[in-house]
Amino acid sequence: MKVPREYYDEIFPFADRWGLPSACGLKIRRHGGTTYVIVTELYQENPGNSITYASEQLAEQICLAKGLNPASIVYIECAPDTDSKLSFYDEAYYQVNLGADLQHKYTRLSPERIKQILSA
Repeated sequence: MKVPREYYDEIFPFADRWGLPSACGLKIRRHGGTTYVIVTELYQENPGNSITYASEQLAEQICLAKGLNPASIVYIECAPDTDSKLSFYDEAYYQVNLGADLQHKYTRLSPERIKQILSA
């Protein structure tokens, strides 16, 4: 299950909380004075942990590598469409409230909102 290249500008290597080498797709967009960091799950192309289980560590590593202030980004996770028959693999974007409890951590974004962000 290969993730289409349109979902990311680069592959970003990161270490999860246990130090396991991992990778995600990465896009950074600036829109309306806001910096959006969009990470994409790579499924089988990721040798390590899922982006969902490493959100805080991944955001921190991206900010350090790209010279971004962690307090001033909007962090978004993407589950890409992989043309699977399983609905689990349908496209979805979630804004992640880093540091929040699980109940308040994820907000699903509408396709219209994602188009606005990605068009920047």
